[in-house]
Amino acid sequence: MKQKKFILQESEIPTQWYNIQADMPNKPLPPLHPATRQPLGVDDLAHIFPRECCEQELNTKDAWIDIPEPVLEKYKYYRSTPLVRAYALEEALGTPAHIYFKNESVNPLGSHKINSALPQCYYAKQEGTTNVTTETGAGQWGAALSYAAKVFGLEAAVYQVKISMIQKPYRSSIMRTFGATVEGSPSMSTRAGKDIITKNPTHMGSLGTAISEAVELAMTTPGCKYTLGSVLNHVAIHQSIIGLEAEKQMAMAGEYPDTVIACFGGGSNFGGIAFPFMRHNILDGKTTEFIAAEPNSCPKLTRGKFDYDFGDEAGLTPLLPMYTLGHDFKPANIHAGGLRYHGAGMIVSQLIKDGLMHGVDIPQLETFEAGVLFARTEGIIPAPESSHAIAATIREALKCKETGEEKVILFNLSGHGLIDMTAYDQYINGDLMNYTLTDEDIAKNKIGV
Repeated sequence: MKQKKFILQESEIPTQWYNIQADMPNKPLPPLHPATRQPLGVDDLAHIFPRECCEQELNTKDAWIDIPEPVLEKYKYYRSTPLVRAYALEEALGTPAHIYFKNESVNPLGSHKINSALPQCYYAKQEGTTNVTTETGAGQWGAALSYAAKVFGLEAAVYQVKISMIQKPYRSSIMRTFGATVEGSPSMSTRAGKDIITKNPTHMGSLGTAISEAVELAMTTPGCKYTLGSVLNHVAIHQSIIGLEAEKQMAMAGEYPDTVIACFGGGSNFGGIAFPFMRHNILDGKTTEFIAAEPNSCPKLTRGKFDYDFGDEAGLTPLLPMYTLGHDFKPANIHAGGLRYHGAGMIVSQLIKDGLMHGVDIPQLETFEAGVLFARTEGIIPAPESSHAIAATIREALKCKETGEEKVILFNLSGHGLIDMTAYDQYINGDLMNYTLTDEDIAKNKIGV
C-alpha cells in the first residue's frame, strides 16, 4: 500500500539564530588583514560590512543570537517552510531509506537566500547606510538582496557573473524589477573589472571577480556597505533558521536524520540545515553524517588545499583560512552558477579538518539526471545547485537499497529551477556535458599573496 505524502509545517518560527562557532571543539582560524597578515577585528571589517554582521562574524562565545523583531516580522511572511517526506522518490528508487527534504523553494524569492538578505539589509539601514552592493552567480542571492534592500529603503547594486547573466537572463530582470542596478561581471565600471578584462578580454566571470567589483564599490562609495550571500560566518548564522525549523519538524515526524545533505558553493545553505543538527553530534554524542555536495568541476572540498586565501580574484578581501582552489581559479561554465566559487567558508573548512563532515563532488550530468527524476516524482523542478544535493541523496538511498538499511536522510531543497529551464532544455536535448578538472589545472592556480 502506498504511503500518503505529508508536509510538516511548524507555526512558531525560531526567535534566535544558532552560532556553531561557540560549540566547535576547534574554533576557525581568524581572518587576516591582507597587508599586515594580522588577525582582523570588528573595526577592520566594519569598513566594508554592517557592524553587527562583523560582531557576529567574530563571535565564538554566544551560541544563540536574537533575531531582531523587524527581521522576525519579515520572516513571518514566508516561514516556516515545509518539511516533506519524499515517498514518490523513495518508491522510484526502491530504497528502504526515509527521505525528507526541507523546501526552501516555496518562499516568494524562490530560495533560502532571503534568510540572510533581510538581516544584512536591516543592520545596514540601522547604522545609517544608504546603499548596499553585492555579487551574485545564478542570481538567487542577487534577487534576495535586491528585494531586502527595497524592504528596508536601501539602494542596491549587484554584480552578476557574466556567464550566469547570459544563461539566466530573467534573474537580472527580477533584480531590476525590485529596483536594483545590475552589471555583468567583469565589467568596465570598476578598476578590478577593468584589470581583469585587460588581462583576459573574453573572461566570462566568476564569483571571485564579481566579489572584487562589489567590494571595490563599497570601499569607494560613501554610505555604501558590502553584503555577502555565502562563505562568511554571519551568513551561516542567519541561515541556521532552516535547520532549527527542521529539527522541530523531524521531531513531529518522530524521526531523526542519520544523514544530512546540502549542495555546497560557499556554505550558506549547507550550514543552515546542517549546523543545528551538528551541535548534537558535538554536544550530545549523536552520530549523524553530514555531506556537502559540490560540482566536480569546482571541487574545493574534495581536492582543494587548506590555506589562507583571498575571497576574491583581485585580492581586496581579507585572507580567509579555507579549503581553496586558488583565488584566480576559473571554474567551468556549469549551470549551477551559485556553486562556481573557489573557496569554502571558514567554519566548514575547520569542520572538515576535524572530521565532522565531508564533501562529495558530482558531475553536471548526474545532477541534471537527479533533478529530472525529482521533478517527475515529487513535482518540483529544482535549481541546478539543489540538484547536487538530490544527486548525493540518491547515491545514499541506493546504498541503503544494496544493504537493506533503513536510514533517515534529510536534504535541503535550497531553491527552485523555474528560471533555469534553458539548462533543462539543454540537458533533455543532450547538449550538456561534464567537465574534467586535472591535477595540473588545480596546481596552476594562485593561493594567497
